[in-house]
Amino acid sequence: MFKYFNLEKTYQYLLIMLAFFLPITVFGANLMVVIICILWLFSGNYKSKFHEILNNKLMLASLIFFSLHVVGLLWSEDLIWGLHITHKMWYFLLLFPVLFTIVKKDFIKYYISAFLMAISITEVLSYLIWFEIIPPFKSATLYDPTPFMDHTAYNPFLAFAIYLVLHQTFFNNKLKKLEVILYSFFSISMTINMFITGGRTGQIMFFAVLAILIFQYFKSQKFKAIVVLLIVSSTIFFTAYQSSNIFQHRTDSAIHNIQNYGTSLIYKNSSIGLRITFLINSWELIKEHPILGVGTGDFPSEYSKINSTKSPGVLDTSNPHNMYLLVLTQLGIVGLVSFLSIFYYQIKWSYLSENKFIRDVGIALPLLYLLIMLSDSYLLGHYTSLLYIFFSAFLYKNFDKP
Repeated sequence: MFKYFNLEKTYQYLLIMLAFFLPITVFGANLMVVIICILWLFSGNYKSKFHEILNNKLMLASLIFFSLHVVGLLWSEDLIWGLHITHKMWYFLLLFPVLFTIVKKDFIKYYISAFLMAISITEVLSYLIWFEIIPPFKSATLYDPTPFMDHTAYNPFLAFAIYLVLHQTFFNNKLKKLEVILYSFFSISMTINMFITGGRTGQIMFFAVLAILIFQYFKSQKFKAIVVLLIVSSTIFFTAYQSSNIFQHRTDSAIHNIQNYGTSLIYKNSSIGLRITFLINSWELIKEHPILGVGTGDFPSEYSKINSTKSPGVLDTSNPHNMYLLVLTQLGIVGLVSFLSIFYYQIKWSYLSENKFIRDVGIALPLLYLLIMLSDSYLLGHYTSLLYIFFSAFLYKNFDKP
């Protein structure tokens, strides 16, 4: 069936296209994913594929995490919602293992280049909207110019791209002078773009990016790293606060909503107030079902019961906007341990890598996601889930092992 074309090269072209489509189009990225998975499922050599998957602890952790969602359907009353959540987790069952078996070491630079090129395009379009050169489109507005996706996903994408660009700038000694200038320019322009858009989680992720990079740069000089981090981060924060209306407004509103959380339903139903309420009410669910949770499909109904009693007048939710709370309420401590094991194996593998780029980025990716998942369920959303899975597929593969 595949004798008339080179399947391995086809995979690589599709992966490069997928990397490019990640921040731009849901349809394009999904199309690449579907084509890749179909080719993989019908390309044979199953014994070798399954051997590679089952002999990798990260892949096993991913499969177990998905399987727990299936098992969690057994004590779910709302099977329809349970199947919906299980479907959201399919990346961990199929896409992650599929990508893991087809990525190639020699093409990593092309995956990353395609991704950064796409981010550059979104950044340019964001500025064109902000300067009113082109009209806003899709999710973008003049106030919050985030093209192609809303700011909850756009800013984390931007923060991760900034990490990749800055890492190249500071650690890649093979860069030519012109390339250093180009990388430096884009790191500055993307940093400015970070603060003219409204994604607070991505902005927090940006400061975490600075911290990780500075500690990686001053690896054996912890005190110096702390001093540099304090100077750089405070300078950027206060500059952004004084010069960006949207950053100043969203920073002030977050502080104001926290300070006045208990005084009015208006504050409890704000973005920050809702997250506080989700945390409080979800904890009640966790205390009632600590080991196995309420089941894969029953969070919305069980949360609504507690919300109507503990916080009447506050909006219900189907998602506590915190990945740890979601896993704990659905699958209990068993689910959370399974979930965290994925990040444990990523960090453990990265520390053992001899390649500095793979080691540094391999540690940064899980740390950044572990941070931002405190404010939203980022492995439920299409864009951020696919970003995480795509980069994980090649950052944690031993290419030297036959």
